[in-house]
Amino acid sequence: MDRLANTVRPYAWGSTTAIPELLGTAPTGEPQAEMWMGAHPGAPSRIDRGAGPVSLAEVIDAAPEAELGADAVRAFGPRLPFLLKLLAAGSPLSLQVHPDLAQAQEGFADEERRGVPIDAGHRNYKDANHKPELIVALTPFDGLCGFRHPAQAADLLAGLGVDDLKPYVDILRASPEEDALREVLTAVLSAEHHAIAGTVERAAVAADRLAAEGGPHADDYAAYAGIAHHYPGDPGVLAAMLLNHVQLQPGEALFLGAGIPHAYLNGLGVELMANSDNVLRCGLTPKHVDVPELLRVVRFEAGDAGVLRPEAVDGEEIYETPIDEFRLSRFVLAPGAAPRPLVSRTPQILLCTAGTVRLRDDEAGAGDGAAAGADVAAGAELTLAPGESAFVRAGERLTLTGEGTLFRATVVA
Repeated sequence: MDRLANTVRPYAWGSTTAIPELLGTAPTGEPQAEMWMGAHPGAPSRIDRGAGPVSLAEVIDAAPEAELGADAVRAFGPRLPFLLKLLAAGSPLSLQVHPDLAQAQEGFADEERRGVPIDAGHRNYKDANHKPELIVALTPFDGLCGFRHPAQAADLLAGLGVDDLKPYVDILRASPEEDALREVLTAVLSAEHHAIAGTVERAAVAADRLAAEGGPHADDYAAYAGIAHHYPGDPGVLAAMLLNHVQLQPGEALFLGAGIPHAYLNGLGVELMANSDNVLRCGLTPKHVDVPELLRVVRFEAGDAGVLRPEAVDGEEIYETPIDEFRLSRFVLAPGAAPRPLVSRTPQILLCTAGTVRLRDDEAGAGDGAAAGADVAAGAELTLAPGESAFVRAGERLTLTGEGTLFRATVVA
Protein backbone atom coordinates (compact mmCIF):
# COMPACT_ATOMS: atom_id res chain seq x y z
CA MET A 1 0.00 0.00 0.00
CA ASP A 2 1.23 3.46 -0.84
CA ARG A 3 0.23 6.85 0.49
CA LEU A 4 -0.79 9.09 -2.41
CA ALA A 5 0.39 12.64 -2.95
CA ASN A 6 -2.34 14.23 -5.05
CA THR A 7 -2.79 17.31 -7.21
CA VAL A 8 -5.58 19.83 -6.58
CA ARG A 9 -6.88 21.44 -9.76
CA PRO A 10 -7.72 25.18 -9.46
CA TYR A 11 -10.64 25.42 -11.91
CA ALA A 12 -12.52 28.70 -11.68
CA TRP A 13 -15.78 27.05 -10.53
CA GLY A 14 -14.12 25.46 -7.50
CA SER A 15 -14.91 26.26 -3.88
CA THR A 16 -12.23 28.23 -2.05
CA THR A 17 -12.96 26.50 1.27
CA ALA A 18 -14.48 22.99 0.93
CA ILE A 19 -11.33 20.97 0.16
CA PRO A 20 -9.14 22.92 2.65
CA GLU A 21 -11.75 22.33 5.36
CA LEU A 22 -11.72 18.59 4.69
CA LEU A 23 -7.92 18.48 4.64
CA GLY A 24 -7.60 20.69 7.70
CA THR A 25 -5.47 23.23 5.84
CA ALA A 26 -5.74 27.00 5.49
CA PRO A 27 -7.57 28.28 2.39
CA THR A 28 -5.34 30.03 -0.11
CA GLY A 29 -8.08 32.31 -1.40
CA GLU A 30 -7.91 30.58 -4.77
CA PRO A 31 -10.51 28.07 -6.02
CA GLN A 32 -9.71 24.43 -5.25
CA ALA A 33 -12.03 22.46 -7.50
CA GLU A 34 -10.84 18.84 -7.78
CA MET A 35 -8.28 16.64 -6.08
CA TRP A 36 -7.29 13.80 -8.43
CA MET A 37 -6.36 10.34 -7.16
CA GLY A 38 -5.09 7.88 -9.72
CA ALA A 39 -2.85 7.56 -12.75
CA HIS A 40 -4.47 9.97 -15.21
CA PRO A 41 -1.72 11.55 -17.36
CA GLY A 42 -3.13 15.02 -16.71
CA ALA A 43 -2.28 14.92 -13.00
CA PRO A 44 -1.12 11.50 -11.78
CA SER A 45 -0.75 10.87 -8.07
CA ARG A 46 2.75 10.31 -6.75
CA ILE A 47 4.04 7.60 -4.41
CA ASP A 48 7.32 6.97 -2.64
CA ARG A 49 8.62 3.43 -2.14
CA GLY A 50 11.93 4.57 -0.69
CA ALA A 51 13.67 6.01 -3.74
CA GLY A 52 11.82 9.33 -3.81
CA PRO A 53 8.45 10.41 -5.23
CA VAL A 54 7.42 8.92 -8.56
CA SER A 55 4.29 9.07 -10.70
CA LEU A 56 1.80 6.28 -10.05
CA ALA A 57 1.30 6.12 -13.81
CA GLU A 58 5.00 5.36 -14.28
CA VAL A 59 4.93 2.69 -11.57
CA ILE A 60 1.98 0.96 -13.23
CA ASP A 61 3.50 1.26 -16.70
CA ALA A 62 6.65 -0.47 -15.45
CA ALA A 63 4.82 -3.54 -14.07
CA PRO A 64 1.10 -3.57 -14.92
CA GLU A 65 0.28 -7.08 -13.68
CA ALA A 66 2.22 -6.61 -10.46
CA GLU A 67 0.29 -3.43 -9.65
CA LEU A 68 -3.13 -4.08 -11.18
CA GLY A 69 -3.37 -7.87 -11.15
CA ALA A 70 -3.89 -10.19 -14.08
CA ASP A 71 -7.69 -9.93 -13.94
CA ALA A 72 -7.74 -6.14 -14.34
CA VAL A 73 -5.09 -6.14 -17.06
CA ARG A 74 -6.99 -8.81 -18.97
CA ALA A 75 -10.26 -6.84 -18.72
CA PHE A 76 -9.07 -3.26 -19.19
CA GLY A 77 -5.49 -3.30 -20.41
CA PRO A 78 -2.30 -2.22 -18.64
CA ARG A 79 -3.71 1.04 -17.27
CA LEU A 80 -5.66 1.96 -14.13
CA PRO A 81 -9.17 2.19 -15.65
CA PHE A 82 -10.66 4.70 -13.20
CA LEU A 83 -10.00 8.12 -11.70
CA LEU A 84 -11.13 9.07 -8.18
CA LYS A 85 -11.68 12.70 -7.24
CA LEU A 86 -12.76 15.00 -4.48
CA LEU A 87 -14.97 17.55 -6.27
CA ALA A 88 -15.82 20.89 -4.66
CA ALA A 89 -18.20 23.07 -6.65
CA GLY A 90 -18.50 26.67 -5.51
CA SER A 91 -20.36 27.69 -8.68
CA PRO A 92 -22.00 25.76 -11.52
CA LEU A 93 -19.93 23.56 -13.82
CA SER A 94 -20.67 23.52 -17.52
CA LEU A 95 -23.78 21.68 -18.69
CA GLN A 96 -22.42 18.58 -20.42
CA VAL A 97 -22.81 15.03 -21.68
CA HIS A 98 -20.37 12.17 -22.25
CA PRO A 99 -20.26 9.79 -25.23
CA ASP A 100 -20.67 6.04 -25.07
CA LEU A 101 -17.69 3.86 -25.95
CA ALA A 102 -18.56 3.45 -29.64
CA GLN A 103 -19.18 7.20 -30.06
CA ALA A 104 -15.90 8.02 -28.32
CA GLN A 105 -13.94 5.62 -30.50
CA GLU A 106 -15.56 6.94 -33.67
CA GLY A 107 -15.20 10.60 -32.70
CA PHE A 108 -11.58 10.25 -31.59
CA ALA A 109 -10.61 8.40 -34.77
CA ASP A 110 -12.33 11.03 -36.92
CA GLU A 111 -10.56 13.96 -35.24
CA GLU A 112 -7.23 12.14 -35.40
CA ARG A 113 -7.80 11.47 -39.10
CA ARG A 114 -8.60 15.14 -39.71
CA GLY A 115 -5.51 16.25 -37.82
CA VAL A 116 -7.31 18.24 -35.11
CA PRO A 117 -4.65 19.00 -32.46
CA ILE A 118 -5.34 17.17 -29.20
CA ASP A 119 -5.19 20.46 -27.26
CA ALA A 120 -7.30 22.47 -29.72
CA GLY A 121 -10.14 24.41 -28.12
CA HIS A 122 -12.65 23.01 -30.61
CA ARG A 123 -11.55 19.38 -30.14
CA ASN A 124 -14.37 17.17 -28.77
CA TYR A 125 -12.62 13.84 -28.13
CA LYS A 126 -9.41 13.74 -26.11
CA ASP A 127 -9.28 9.94 -26.10
CA ALA A 128 -11.16 6.87 -27.36
CA ASN A 129 -12.84 6.00 -24.07
CA HIS A 130 -16.26 6.61 -22.56
CA LYS A 131 -16.66 8.59 -19.33
CA PRO A 132 -19.45 7.30 -17.10
CA GLU A 133 -19.21 8.81 -13.64
CA LEU A 134 -20.62 8.57 -10.12
CA ILE A 135 -20.83 11.42 -7.61
CA VAL A 136 -21.48 10.80 -3.89
CA ALA A 137 -22.37 13.82 -1.75
CA LEU A 138 -20.24 14.56 1.32
CA THR A 139 -22.21 17.74 2.02
CA PRO A 140 -25.63 18.87 0.76
CA PHE A 141 -25.06 18.87 -2.99
CA ASP A 142 -27.02 20.54 -5.80
CA GLY A 143 -26.98 19.31 -9.38
CA LEU A 144 -28.87 18.85 -12.62
CA CYS A 145 -29.33 15.37 -14.02
CA GLY A 146 -31.36 14.12 -16.99
CA PHE A 147 -34.40 15.57 -18.72
CA ARG A 148 -37.60 16.42 -16.94
CA HIS A 149 -40.78 15.05 -18.48
CA PRO A 150 -41.75 17.58 -21.18
CA ALA A 151 -45.03 18.48 -19.46
CA GLN A 152 -43.16 19.29 -16.24
CA ALA A 153 -40.61 21.38 -18.12
CA ALA A 154 -43.45 23.19 -19.89
CA ASP A 155 -45.11 24.05 -16.58
CA LEU A 156 -41.85 25.35 -15.17
CA LEU A 157 -41.17 27.56 -18.19
CA ALA A 158 -44.78 28.75 -18.41
CA GLY A 159 -44.67 29.73 -14.74
CA LEU A 160 -42.00 32.32 -15.53
CA GLY A 161 -44.50 34.36 -17.53
CA VAL A 162 -41.98 35.28 -20.24
CA ASP A 163 -43.66 35.62 -23.63
CA ASP A 164 -40.50 34.60 -25.56
CA LEU A 165 -40.69 31.16 -23.94
CA LYS A 166 -44.21 30.40 -25.16
CA PRO A 167 -43.07 28.64 -28.40
CA TYR A 168 -40.94 26.27 -26.32
CA VAL A 169 -43.83 25.65 -23.94
CA ASP A 170 -46.14 24.82 -26.85
CA ILE A 171 -43.65 22.33 -28.33
CA LEU A 172 -43.12 20.63 -24.98
CA ARG A 173 -46.88 20.22 -24.52
CA ALA A 174 -47.79 19.13 -28.04
CA SER A 175 -44.96 16.95 -29.39
CA PRO A 176 -43.93 13.38 -28.52
CA GLU A 177 -41.39 13.25 -25.69
CA GLU A 178 -38.18 12.68 -27.63
CA ASP A 179 -39.15 15.06 -30.43
CA ALA A 180 -40.15 17.78 -27.98
CA LEU A 181 -36.93 17.65 -25.99
CA ARG A 182 -34.77 17.49 -29.10
CA GLU A 183 -36.56 20.37 -30.83
CA VAL A 184 -36.43 22.71 -27.83
CA LEU A 185 -32.81 21.97 -26.95
CA THR A 186 -31.79 22.42 -30.58
CA ALA A 187 -33.65 25.73 -30.84
CA VAL A 188 -32.14 27.09 -27.62
CA LEU A 189 -28.54 26.12 -28.42
CA SER A 190 -28.74 27.13 -32.10
CA ALA A 191 -30.21 30.58 -31.49
CA GLU A 192 -28.11 33.67 -32.17
CA HIS A 193 -26.61 34.76 -28.87
CA HIS A 194 -27.77 38.37 -29.12
CA ALA A 195 -31.29 37.19 -29.89
CA ILE A 196 -31.63 34.81 -26.95
CA ALA A 197 -29.62 36.69 -24.32
CA GLY A 198 -32.57 38.99 -23.56
CA THR A 199 -34.89 36.00 -23.15
CA VAL A 200 -32.43 34.42 -20.74
CA GLU A 201 -32.21 37.63 -18.73
CA ARG A 202 -36.00 38.00 -18.47
CA ALA A 203 -36.32 34.34 -17.46
CA ALA A 204 -33.63 34.82 -14.80
CA VAL A 205 -35.35 37.86 -13.31
CA ALA A 206 -38.65 36.00 -13.16
CA ALA A 207 -37.01 32.92 -11.61
CA ASP A 208 -35.38 35.05 -8.92
CA ARG A 209 -38.72 36.67 -8.08
CA LEU A 210 -40.57 33.35 -7.94
CA ALA A 211 -37.87 31.83 -5.74
CA ALA A 212 -38.30 34.68 -3.26
CA GLU A 213 -42.08 34.30 -3.27
CA GLY A 214 -41.93 30.61 -2.38
CA GLY A 215 -44.25 28.00 -3.79
CA PRO A 216 -43.88 24.42 -5.05
CA HIS A 217 -41.07 25.21 -7.50
CA ALA A 218 -39.20 27.77 -5.39
CA ASP A 219 -36.08 25.62 -4.97
CA ASP A 220 -35.94 24.92 -8.70
CA TYR A 221 -36.36 28.58 -9.62
CA ALA A 222 -33.68 29.55 -7.07
CA ALA A 223 -31.26 27.10 -8.66
CA TYR A 224 -31.88 28.43 -12.17
CA ALA A 225 -31.62 32.05 -11.00
CA GLY A 226 -28.29 31.17 -9.40
CA ILE A 227 -27.04 29.61 -12.63
CA ALA A 228 -28.06 32.73 -14.56
CA HIS A 229 -26.20 34.91 -12.06
CA HIS A 230 -22.97 33.09 -12.93
CA TYR A 231 -23.70 32.85 -16.68
CA PRO A 232 -25.77 35.90 -17.68
CA GLY A 233 -27.29 35.61 -21.13
CA ASP A 234 -25.99 32.06 -21.66
CA PRO A 235 -28.50 29.90 -23.59
CA GLY A 236 -27.42 27.05 -21.34
CA VAL A 237 -29.58 28.64 -18.63
CA LEU A 238 -32.69 27.76 -20.64
CA ALA A 239 -31.28 24.32 -21.48
CA ALA A 240 -30.79 23.77 -17.75
CA MET A 241 -34.49 24.41 -17.15
CA LEU A 242 -35.25 21.27 -19.15
CA LEU A 243 -33.35 19.16 -16.61
CA ASN A 244 -34.15 17.70 -13.21
CA HIS A 245 -32.88 19.77 -10.31
CA VAL A 246 -31.51 17.38 -7.66
CA GLN A 247 -30.56 18.10 -4.06
CA LEU A 248 -28.49 15.27 -2.61
CA GLN A 249 -28.00 14.68 1.08
CA PRO A 250 -24.66 13.33 2.35
CA GLY A 251 -24.27 9.70 1.29
CA GLU A 252 -26.66 9.98 -1.65
CA ALA A 253 -25.32 9.65 -5.18
CA LEU A 254 -25.97 10.18 -8.88
CA PHE A 255 -24.78 7.95 -11.70
CA LEU A 256 -24.23 9.70 -15.03
CA GLY A 257 -24.21 7.33 -17.97
CA ALA A 258 -23.58 8.12 -21.62
CA GLY A 259 -25.74 10.80 -23.21
CA ILE A 260 -27.29 12.09 -19.96
CA PRO A 261 -27.06 15.90 -19.73
CA HIS A 262 -25.93 17.05 -16.30
CA ALA A 263 -24.17 19.74 -14.31
CA TYR A 264 -22.97 20.06 -10.73
CA LEU A 265 -23.99 23.32 -9.07
CA ASN A 266 -22.72 23.41 -5.51
CA GLY A 267 -21.30 21.12 -2.85
CA LEU A 268 -18.52 18.69 -1.97
CA GLY A 269 -18.52 15.10 -3.18
CA VAL A 270 -16.49 12.01 -4.00
CA GLU A 271 -16.47 11.38 -7.75
CA LEU A 272 -15.40 8.20 -9.52
CA MET A 273 -15.23 7.88 -13.29
CA ALA A 274 -13.74 5.95 -16.15
CA ASN A 275 -10.33 7.30 -17.09
CA SER A 276 -11.34 9.72 -19.85
CA ASP A 277 -11.46 13.44 -20.68
CA ASN A 278 -14.31 13.29 -23.20
CA VAL A 279 -16.85 16.07 -22.56
CA LEU A 280 -19.41 17.59 -24.93
CA ARG A 281 -20.71 20.86 -23.54
CA CYS A 282 -24.28 22.16 -23.79
CA GLY A 283 -23.72 25.58 -22.26
CA LEU A 284 -22.81 27.45 -19.06
CA THR A 285 -19.31 27.85 -20.40
CA PRO A 286 -17.20 30.14 -22.58
CA LYS A 287 -15.67 27.00 -24.13
CA HIS A 288 -16.55 25.45 -27.49
CA VAL A 289 -20.07 24.03 -27.92
CA ASP A 290 -20.39 21.73 -30.93
CA VAL A 291 -24.18 21.63 -31.28
CA PRO A 292 -24.44 19.02 -34.09
CA GLU A 293 -22.09 16.59 -32.32
CA LEU A 294 -23.80 17.23 -29.00
CA LEU A 295 -27.20 16.40 -30.48
CA ARG A 296 -25.75 13.17 -31.86
CA VAL A 297 -24.67 12.08 -28.39
CA VAL A 298 -27.51 13.30 -26.15
CA ARG A 299 -30.14 10.74 -25.12
CA PHE A 300 -33.51 12.50 -25.31
CA GLU A 301 -35.15 10.40 -22.61
CA ALA A 302 -37.12 11.91 -19.74
CA GLY A 303 -37.30 10.53 -16.23
CA ASP A 304 -36.36 11.23 -12.64
CA ALA A 305 -32.73 11.72 -11.71
CA GLY A 306 -32.37 8.28 -10.11
CA VAL A 307 -30.80 9.14 -6.76
CA LEU A 308 -28.69 6.21 -5.53
CA ARG A 309 -28.23 5.05 -1.96
CA PRO A 310 -25.65 2.44 -0.99
CA GLU A 311 -26.56 -1.18 -0.37
CA ALA A 312 -24.92 -2.82 2.64
CA VAL A 313 -23.17 -6.12 1.96
CA ASP A 314 -21.25 -7.58 4.94
CA GLY A 315 -20.62 -4.14 6.36
CA GLU A 316 -19.47 -2.63 3.06
CA GLU A 317 -21.87 -0.06 1.57
CA ILE A 318 -21.79 -0.45 -2.21
CA TYR A 319 -23.00 2.04 -4.84
CA GLU A 320 -24.22 -0.23 -7.63
CA THR A 321 -23.71 0.93 -11.22
CA PRO A 322 -23.74 -0.89 -14.58
CA ILE A 323 -20.05 -0.13 -15.17
CA ASP A 324 -17.14 -2.57 -14.84
CA GLU A 325 -14.30 0.00 -15.01
CA PHE A 326 -15.10 1.17 -11.51
CA ARG A 327 -16.95 0.31 -8.34
CA LEU A 328 -17.33 2.64 -5.37
CA SER A 329 -18.15 1.62 -1.84
CA ARG A 330 -17.61 2.95 1.65
CA PHE A 331 -16.93 1.67 5.14
CA VAL A 332 -18.26 3.55 8.16
CA LEU A 333 -16.07 2.33 11.03
CA ALA A 334 -17.71 2.66 14.42
CA PRO A 335 -15.82 3.12 17.72
CA GLY A 336 -14.70 -0.21 19.11
CA ALA A 337 -15.65 -2.18 16.00
CA ALA A 338 -13.69 -5.31 15.22
CA PRO A 339 -10.86 -5.02 12.67
CA ARG A 340 -12.17 -5.48 9.15
CA PRO A 341 -10.22 -7.53 6.61
CA LEU A 342 -9.93 -6.12 3.09
CA VAL A 343 -8.47 -8.00 0.14
CA SER A 344 -9.00 -7.75 -3.58
CA ARG A 345 -7.58 -9.34 -6.73
CA THR A 346 -7.85 -5.91 -8.36
CA PRO A 347 -6.25 -2.49 -7.63
CA GLN A 348 -7.84 -0.17 -5.10
CA ILE A 349 -7.67 3.45 -4.04
CA LEU A 350 -8.82 4.12 -0.48
CA LEU A 351 -9.89 7.63 0.58
CA CYS A 352 -10.66 8.75 4.13
CA THR A 353 -13.33 11.46 4.37
CA ALA A 354 -13.98 11.54 8.15
CA GLY A 355 -12.25 10.49 11.34
CA THR A 356 -9.09 8.40 11.27
CA VAL A 357 -8.64 5.06 9.52
CA ARG A 358 -5.64 2.76 9.94
CA LEU A 359 -4.57 0.32 7.24
CA ARG A 360 -2.44 -2.65 8.31
CA ASP A 361 -0.76 -4.85 5.72
CA ASP A 362 -1.04 -8.26 7.35
CA GLU A 363 0.14 -10.59 4.61
CA ALA A 364 1.72 -8.54 1.85
CA GLY A 365 1.90 -10.56 -1.32
CA ALA A 366 0.26 -13.65 0.20
CA GLY A 367 -2.60 -15.69 -1.15
CA ASP A 368 -4.25 -16.18 -4.51
CA GLY A 369 -4.03 -13.25 -6.90
CA ALA A 370 -1.22 -11.52 -5.00
CA ALA A 371 0.68 -8.96 -7.01
CA ALA A 372 3.93 -10.35 -8.34
CA GLY A 373 6.90 -8.70 -6.69
CA ALA A 374 4.94 -7.28 -3.73
CA ASP A 375 7.55 -6.00 -1.28
CA VAL A 376 5.65 -4.22 1.51
CA ALA A 377 6.59 -5.84 4.81
CA ALA A 378 3.82 -7.64 6.63
CA GLY A 379 2.71 -5.58 9.60
CA ALA A 380 3.27 -2.22 7.93
CA GLU A 381 0.67 0.40 8.89
CA LEU A 382 -0.65 3.53 7.24
CA THR A 383 -2.93 6.05 8.96
CA LEU A 384 -5.30 8.14 6.86
CA ALA A 385 -6.87 11.41 8.02
CA PRO A 386 -9.66 13.21 6.15
CA GLY A 387 -8.66 13.85 2.54
CA GLU A 388 -5.76 11.39 2.62
CA SER A 389 -5.65 8.39 0.32
CA ALA A 390 -3.71 5.25 -0.52
CA PHE A 391 -3.12 3.01 -3.53
CA VAL A 392 -3.38 -0.72 -2.79
CA ARG A 393 -1.90 -3.18 -5.27
CA ALA A 394 -3.86 -6.20 -6.38
CA GLY A 395 -3.58 -9.06 -3.94
CA GLU A 396 -2.50 -7.09 -0.86
CA ARG A 397 -4.28 -8.18 2.31
CA LEU A 398 -5.25 -5.33 4.61
CA THR A 399 -7.04 -4.87 7.90
CA LEU A 400 -9.05 -1.70 8.55
CA THR A 401 -9.34 -0.25 12.03
CA GLY A 402 -10.15 3.12 13.52
CA GLU A 403 -13.17 5.38 13.66
CA GLY A 404 -14.19 7.12 10.47
CA THR A 405 -15.40 6.85 6.89
CA LEU A 406 -13.37 5.23 4.13
CA PHE A 407 -14.32 5.19 0.43
CA ARG A 408 -13.01 2.31 -1.66
CA ALA A 409 -12.57 2.61 -5.44
CA THR A 410 -11.82 -0.53 -7.42
CA VAL A 411 -12.94 -2.37 -10.58
CA VAL A 412 -15.25 -5.24 -11.43
CA ALA A 413 -13.14 -7.92 -13.07
